Amino acid sequence: MGDSPASYIYMVQHLIEKCLIFHMTKEECIEALSKHANIKSVITVTVWNELEKENREFFEAYAKSHNKNRAIEAKAEAEAEAEASTMIQKLLLDHDHTKKSDKE
Repeated sequence: MGDSPASYIYMVQHLIEKCLIFHMTKEECIEALSKHANIKSVITVTVWNELEKENREFFEAYAKSHNKNRAIEAKAEAEAEAEASTMIQKLLLDHDHTKKSDKE
């Protein structure tokens, strides 16, 4: 790619699109491009904001989908944590019963 500002912006846009494919939030994308592509946050934010203006419907649907997926993930994590807690409690109870039986 050339050194022109337009080609640089196009590259940033392309990288943002890749972030979207990986279902990254705006903040995750900003961090990833800063860390891995050495792109200043202000550049990513500016290009992202322009993409949002040009593709409002897409980004609204993307945000809804992303929020829904995050809610599903959070629910699954909470359920897994509750299940782990229940298993630990059961193991502790079984251990206590075994200790009592051994004493008798």
